[in-house]
Amino acid sequence: MGEHAELLSRHRGVMPSWLSLYYDDPIEIVSGQGCRVVDGEGREYLDFFGGILTTMSGYAVPEVVEAIREQAGRMMHTSTLYLIRPMVELAELIASLAPMPDARVFFTTSGTEANDAALLLASTYRRSNQILALRNSYHGRSFATMGVTGQRGWSPTSLSPFQVSYVYNGYRFRSPWGDLEDAELIDACTADLRNVIETTTSGDVACLIAEPIQGVGGFVVPPDGFFAGIKKVLDEYGILLISDEVQTGWGRTGDHFWGIQAHDVVPDVMTFAKGLGNGLTIAGLVGRAEVVDCIGANSISTFGGNPLVCAGALANLRYLLDHDLQGNAKRRGARLRAHIAPLVAELDTVGDVRGRGLMLAVELVRPGGGRTPDPSAAAAVLEATKAAGLLVGKGGTYGNCVRVAPPMCVTEAEIDEGAAILATALRSVATTTGG
Repeated sequence: MGEHAELLSRHRGVMPSWLSLYYDDPIEIVSGQGCRVVDGEGREYLDFFGGILTTMSGYAVPEVVEAIREQAGRMMHTSTLYLIRPMVELAELIASLAPMPDARVFFTTSGTEANDAALLLASTYRRSNQILALRNSYHGRSFATMGVTGQRGWSPTSLSPFQVSYVYNGYRFRSPWGDLEDAELIDACTADLRNVIETTTSGDVACLIAEPIQGVGGFVVPPDGFFAGIKKVLDEYGILLISDEVQTGWGRTGDHFWGIQAHDVVPDVMTFAKGLGNGLTIAGLVGRAEVVDCIGANSISTFGGNPLVCAGALANLRYLLDHDLQGNAKRRGARLRAHIAPLVAELDTVGDVRGRGLMLAVELVRPGGGRTPDPSAAAAVLEATKAAGLLVGKGGTYGNCVRVAPPMCVTEAEIDEGAAILATALRSVATTTGG
């Protein structure tokens, strides 16, 4: 029995059955450098998924490693009952990068917890448990965030602390309005929002929570200006806007530091996670002081703002800014898309290629020129890319979207290498399925 098979057997003996694993033969990743990783049996891969968009600056960045090592040698934990210098310094930097003036920052340990905290703020500030969310959305795995997630596959219970109404998300490929021009599509979705508010709520809604680009939903990118139209309606009712930047923050989209900035609006609260820590467990929210300060009860965070993770995250964020990884994401993302986008015309199993910056999705469909989702093809592409030494991800409501999101330090040569492997896998799977 190999190393991976033995560990898989142990995993199945103690972990829950619903804890998903990639691949027919799952692998353990034990080390990495830059954009490359090595598994438990010594095989090297080019990593184009980065721990689900979390390894933002690359593996084993010396500046980040040293910051963690230095802080660990002094103090690993105190809790927010005490002043924490790295937490304050990190919050100051994030507040300076946020679009809202006089911002306040609160740290948590995961994107789920960050979204949970943002929902608490909105419902407290507005004195309402009514929430608007987008169809095809994903906001986490807690009881509250599952309740506002718009995908059946990630919503194991119908119970929720909120009354949720779902509005349209601008998913052009699967939209009944997909043939409309951008402005017409935005108008249609805005009208849908107004109708949902008027017919399914009391009007006193707490917030709309939305991902600027839907991550788990398959990197769905609405037209620029989509949320500007949405926010005009929200403002009429005093409804807050929460931008879930867990996957779109820190410049990954290339064009903007925060995904919501593509729409020229300022949200009331933004949540963040993943890339900030480059693998460390840190997340949080940044928002208008009036909203963030609305909590009247006592509150602390045992692990949010932990000195160790804040020191590492601060070093990571400074590294990203000093090395213009946002600019790199823009350039490399355009090159990646230029390699893959032509496959829509070449292969009738590739229904759509979309994304922004280093967030690229390939939506796979059944052969024949239709739009019937083909999740088995996406799974086959993952197996084929793994066999060729490339790690990518999967998502979408139907599990039929291949997600590609390399670390933002990726080089031009690595983009060309990874794109070639992905294109070969897509062509191979198309041949197998008759497309």
